[in-house]
Amino acid sequence: MANIKSALKRIQVTERRTLRNRMIKSSMRTAIKKFELALNGGNIDEAKALLVEAVRKIDQAAAKGVIHENAAARHKSRLTLKLNKVANQ
Repeated sequence: MANIKSALKRIQVTERRTLRNRMIKSSMRTAIKKFELALNGGNIDEAKALLVEAVRKIDQAAAKGVIHENAAARHKSRLTLKLNKVANQ
């Protein structure tokens, strides 16, 4: 355990940021999972609406620095490709 006051503060700040990042990443993953469940269930209209929500959550995570912008673009691209693949069949 740290003895220096600034080190103690850094530990507290790190714990706060870790909690915030975990919440943002969890909500992003939940939105993606809901989209994929709708897509696998064959409910394309619902999946389109959930894709918008998932993309919003991914963009928020990237804006807050929880994930990298390129990782966000990759996630969005893969989700869109999944939707297009199912919708075009």
